[in-house]
Amino acid sequence: MNRGPDFVHLCQPGRQSCGACCGIYNYADSTRESLVRRFRRRTALYNSLAGPDFDPEAFSRLVLEEEDPTKRYEVIYCCEFVGFLNEEETRVGCLLHPMQNGGRDLRDASFYGRELCDGHFCPSYTYLAPAEQRALVDLLDDWYLYGLCVTDIDFAKEYFRLISERVGRMPPPQAFREGPTRERAIAWFELKLTWPFRSPDVNRLGKYYFDGSQYMISFIDYDALGCERSPFDRIFLSLSSELKSLDDLRRAEAILESHIAAFARAFGSED
Repeated sequence: MNRGPDFVHLCQPGRQSCGACCGIYNYADSTRESLVRRFRRRTALYNSLAGPDFDPEAFSRLVLEEEDPTKRYEVIYCCEFVGFLNEEETRVGCLLHPMQNGGRDLRDASFYGRELCDGHFCPSYTYLAPAEQRALVDLLDDWYLYGLCVTDIDFAKEYFRLISERVGRMPPPQAFREGPTRERAIAWFELKLTWPFRSPDVNRLGKYYFDGSQYMISFIDYDALGCERSPFDRIFLSLSSELKSLDDLRRAEAILESHIAAFARAFGSED
């Protein structure tokens, strides 16, 4: 993993944060509203108990007693020590981290332990190029959307590939920091929240579907739709798409194409 001058700390880059590896999207009910309620309760409880005599085990028991533990995928642990790290509720993360406890590191009380939590870097650190990582950090202020997108390598890389091919080069960092191009790019990533063809199944997340302790990729049956594989196939899978007809497919393709074209037009007007 590159730890040179281009290194971006994707977990806690600054304005926002990602809690995906802590299992926050693995709850059966992982809507924003549900997670906000969980994290608010936990953070308030933590603040009421924090201090030299803070007991992580007692905190854990109280959290697990009052929360619905139902998960999408039983193998992935949902950590009960995730909460809001600031009053503005713009960053989520570990309440046991030393930065939350005056330098005391309490992460050994967590399921994975301090060493694993401290040393874990998700695949996005390796497979997203530095320019792609920086673009995501610059674009997405929202912790909920940021975590969904920064961990979905296909969804991010396919977008940057498509717009780069359309405009002839990878757009410079400034394109993702201000102006119409930034707005167009944000609109693309917000498809994670607004996609009209997303499957309602609880056991779907991105391109994966879960069956108890197993997970598989949910492929689209293009033969049944009477057509060849779509050039947007990877994106459809990342968006948990359920396409029931050829008309659904064509409308879905048109939505994605409109986003790519809109970015290219905005980029051409600024270039």
